[in-house]
Amino acid sequence: MEMQQLLSMGFPDELAVQALAATGGKSTLEAIEWILNHKPTSDSAHSPSSHSQFQSQSQSQINAFFLSQTKSKPEKPTPPSTDKDDPEEIQAPIARRPKLSPANPLPDEPLAERMRPRSVDDIVGQDDILGPTAALRSAIICNRLPSIVLWGPPGTGKTSIARAIANSIEASKSRFVYLSAVTSGVKDVRDVVDEARRQKVKGGKRTVLFVDEVHRFNKSQQDSFLPIIEDGSIVFIGATTENPSFHLINPLLSRCRVLTLNPLHPGDIARLLRRAVDDLEKGLSRSIGMRVEFDEEVLDFLSSQCGGDARVALNALEVSAITSFARLQGGKGSSSAVVVTVEDTKEALHSKHIKYGRAGDEHCNLIGALHKSMRGSDANAAIFWLARMLEGGEEPLYIARRLVRFASEDVGLADPSALTQAVSCYQACHFIGMPECNVNLAQCVAYLALSPKSVAVYQAIEAVQKAVRESVGGNEGVPLHLRNAPTKLMKEFGYGEGYIYPPDNPSASQSYLPPLLEGSKFLDWPPPVDE
Repeated sequence: MEMQQLLSMGFPDELAVQALAATGGKSTLEAIEWILNHKPTSDSAHSPSSHSQFQSQSQSQINAFFLSQTKSKPEKPTPPSTDKDDPEEIQAPIARRPKLSPANPLPDEPLAERMRPRSVDDIVGQDDILGPTAALRSAIICNRLPSIVLWGPPGTGKTSIARAIANSIEASKSRFVYLSAVTSGVKDVRDVVDEARRQKVKGGKRTVLFVDEVHRFNKSQQDSFLPIIEDGSIVFIGATTENPSFHLINPLLSRCRVLTLNPLHPGDIARLLRRAVDDLEKGLSRSIGMRVEFDEEVLDFLSSQCGGDARVALNALEVSAITSFARLQGGKGSSSAVVVTVEDTKEALHSKHIKYGRAGDEHCNLIGALHKSMRGSDANAAIFWLARMLEGGEEPLYIARRLVRFASEDVGLADPSALTQAVSCYQACHFIGMPECNVNLAQCVAYLALSPKSVAVYQAIEAVQKAVRESVGGNEGVPLHLRNAPTKLMKEFGYGEGYIYPPDNPSASQSYLPPLLEGSKFLDWPPPVDE
């Protein structure tokens, strides 16, 4: 039947046979589409021009065939064609992305980059430093911007604030220069410094210099900014995710005001996500070329699971939309919009975003929280902080080493077996590794947290080391009666003379400290018993 339909439309026998063979021979529609999109492969077939002639001659039969298909299947209507002579316009309807003009193609920039705020008023969630009465906002309005360092976690708006400031300054009075410490070297810094001086001398124009990831610059590179900040040639804006106290030199900090940015609240993240969906010019719909729909549950999930990082939330939303669009295309469904579901966002985010750097502030904060929770005998909180570190990717042997230290520092003589437990935990972690050793760590953390505590040994060694460092007692030599005398000469010099052997004289007393420290007490044990 399919062969007869193709022949009735004027297609040659050999071309019809090729089309049916290529498409499985079960659908006239698929065979026609194959003919319209492929040239004959046989040498005896018609030439391309002849092939086009056959298409033109058989167009009326093709149109009649599609019309009959439409009448027999009213649930899949064929969209009206504006050009009946163009066979490519007569196709089965599927959901396709609207064609974008060459002047407006799909963007290369990710959604998070396209949605950066253009002005200070567009900044979300940092009212402490950019609120209506904040000093920084007043300085921007008055064009009296001070040198600042923006310190905060990723995705909190450091770079966005700097660029918004750049859009707010008067071009006639200042020029904005961007440097990334990741990609810039000594020459780049020197060029900026020299040009800033020339601009100041030439026309009195100040340079607003933004250095992203400024903590990556070494000491000499940071030093180069000092004189031009001092003489007003530049207004320095640095952005860093690391603690400035540890990564920036003190002279630079003394010339800048450090402003702390906090992780964004879920409500702030939700505002940014809605803004991305509503913005038709550069928002989410530009990522796929179609309108995007989603419900509040999607917003709530992303807002609560991104860890206060706007970049993570926006990127996850974009990936979710692309995933939904791909599913729509693969299913050949018909829809005017892409619907993003919570399942799509879960797949895009994969897991809750946990901020943790094994060499940064959060590392120190979490190990400190674990230590203090165990010291306070709160096993519940201690296991929580342990889990936070493990989920953040902390090396289990590092945690185990800290537990060994804790066993002697905070438990000590109150439960000497705690040290054995901690060492066994370290060995278990070394033997089996993650993820199985998580329970070994949790057991040891709970044991140490619930153990009685004593810092007597810790305080004793600290006090003795201080005495040694300060030469209390003059760091005298070992008293003669405590020295060994393995040779006759040593005995003649008095080594070991007067030493009392305790097993033979358990009630005898003698001094074991240097004379100047005699009577000193470093270890307070056992502790006094309360009556």
